[in-house]
Amino acid sequence: MKPKIKINSLMVKALFLWLFCFSYFGVVAQKDLSSTFRNPVLGGDYPDPSILRDGDDYYMVHSSFEYYPGLLIWHSTDLIHWQRVCHALHKYVGSVWAPDFVKYGKTYYIYFPAGGTNWVVTASSPAGPWSDPIDLKLHGFIDPGHVVDENGNRYLYLSSGYIVRLAQDGLSTIGQPEHIYSGWEFPKNWSTECFCLESPKSTVRNGYYYLTVAEGGTAGPATSHMVVSARAKSPYGPWENSPYNPIVHTWSRNERWWSQGHGTLVDDLEGQTWIVYHGYEKEFHTLGRQTLMLPLEWTDDHWFRVPEGIKSSDPLIMPAGRPSIDGTALSDDFSGENLGLQWQFFCDYDPLRIEIKEGKLFFKAKGKSFSESSPLLVNPSDRRYEVVVEYTIQDGTTAGLCLYYNEDANVRIAVDSSHFFVFSRQNSKIRVPNDIGNHGYLRILNDANEVSFYFSADGRDWTRVERSMYVAGFNHNVFGGFLSLRAGLFAFGNGEVIFDNFVYNRIER
Repeated sequence: MKPKIKINSLMVKALFLWLFCFSYFGVVAQKDLSSTFRNPVLGGDYPDPSILRDGDDYYMVHSSFEYYPGLLIWHSTDLIHWQRVCHALHKYVGSVWAPDFVKYGKTYYIYFPAGGTNWVVTASSPAGPWSDPIDLKLHGFIDPGHVVDENGNRYLYLSSGYIVRLAQDGLSTIGQPEHIYSGWEFPKNWSTECFCLESPKSTVRNGYYYLTVAEGGTAGPATSHMVVSARAKSPYGPWENSPYNPIVHTWSRNERWWSQGHGTLVDDLEGQTWIVYHGYEKEFHTLGRQTLMLPLEWTDDHWFRVPEGIKSSDPLIMPAGRPSIDGTALSDDFSGENLGLQWQFFCDYDPLRIEIKEGKLFFKAKGKSFSESSPLLVNPSDRRYEVVVEYTIQDGTTAGLCLYYNEDANVRIAVDSSHFFVFSRQNSKIRVPNDIGNHGYLRILNDANEVSFYFSADGRDWTRVERSMYVAGFNHNVFGGFLSLRAGLFAFGNGEVIFDNFVYNRIER
């Protein structure tokens, strides 16, 4: 005989309290989940962000280095979901480093360093068309940052604490750069890459000129990079360093985001200030420096800081803004009239090699290696993903799918009329006879930096090439260049390769 359970009033009250709490906090949790975001706000290799608010719209641009066309412009209305707008740079001028995106009057400007000097491009709309780059003849400086004083005079802040006057049209300089700021001295025992005073960005508020700079070096140790702030009553100083420095910093290699730094401030539609910056994800330097964002608070004595207890790896309350659509997809069926904005060449910018017609990409073959033939690349944003493409080759051509850091650091699967090949760097690792002819499919699976290669006759039944690669070392700390491991297409030899149905899929695990 089972014992009877006596239910008293205290148990009933406890039950109702439990049900209430479960229901209430479940709803709150759902509400909080739908009104929060997690970093990164733009995954993949999007370093040195410069962000501009223009009314209810936000525009952002990043370093584009040797990827051309360069200076990809992004648009958002909520600071979280971004869509590609256009490329502002179509003329090769060298490796493009940290830009500054500003609006003055009715004109949009992007100031940027490349090829040992500094340049500017202009447009009447962020969507372009953008002008050809104009050389400002500022040699030996990087990371220009635009500022306007109370009388409407224009200046550029430069690396190492310099400033130079701009002509009123912003297209040339007046006089020579002057040294005005020596930075914030962080403790000597901190583990950093260098002092590296760079990335000067300006915010004018509360009667102060705020200078937001980067120090510590952009890579190297996990704790290298940081965001530092100073303020003055004049663009020339004298400068007072913030008591809250560093504003952003990675304190331990146990954190998810490493080498956090290079910040730009922006206000949302309700006046909340945010700092947009970059960082490497721990164990995934191959993805490059990703765009991150944190809220700021202003103190009573007019300094800004990240609120206590807020971390870049935490869920964060969404900014105020209109809902925006995510436009970061990388797949391409080549049904448009032009090549999609997700694609870029590396170094050898030659748009005449490609043609979009009949819903396919016709890619002129060239050379025998990457040093002679640029790949066409997209910018992955995930730890685990696959890329697939359909190909048709002519005799004398080689089609391929690659993961590419630079000419020296890459892995790839290639096919010609006789064989399938897998390469690591410049060395052939394995070859398999081509028994399916000149049309088929290639696939690369990147599972947290462990890479495997496949081919297929129909895109359904896949044959795995037995050799796998581990690519975690293909990053800036090993090969330099501030680049990332990107996925893409290549065409070697003579004649033409036809590509179709390029698919990028994130792999959930």
